[in-house]
Amino acid sequence: MNKTSNQELLVAAIKDGTVIDHIPSSRIFDVVNLLGLQGLGSAVVVGCNLESGQMGKKSIIKVADKFFTPEEVNRLSVVAPGATLSIIRDYDVVEKHQVRMPEELKGIVKCDNPVCITNNEPMPTRFHLSGANKVRCYYCDHEQQLDKVKIV
Repeated sequence: MNKTSNQELLVAAIKDGTVIDHIPSSRIFDVVNLLGLQGLGSAVVVGCNLESGQMGKKSIIKVADKFFTPEEVNRLSVVAPGATLSIIRDYDVVEKHQVRMPEELKGIVKCDNPVCITNNEPMPTRFHLSGANKVRCYYCDHEQQLDKVKIV
């Protein structure tokens, strides 16, 4: 096993699974709920309000024996777009990348325009990025602030 710093020892190591790091502490429980982590049968370790030179305070989640699908990562990007995902195999990081918002969000974000067809017909929502912190509904062209969107 690799040597770790004292900070990393605050959150237990996992043999195989995924680490989601650099989560804004204010969004930690949004991430847990969004990914349905409370219903997993494997170990989930949550560290909240940990010191971070980059963020001041951050949160981290380690999930044993779970590797997230691209759809789950897209959902994660809505609430923690700067998070880091690390894939762990036999205690080693074998893959690491920053979560990025896709150009299109399908079935993830709810349109807050009450007359939008997605709120009145059984169909998936569809949004495009329309600026640094905004998304635009494909159907009604309504724009929303990313930090105020509701997840489907």
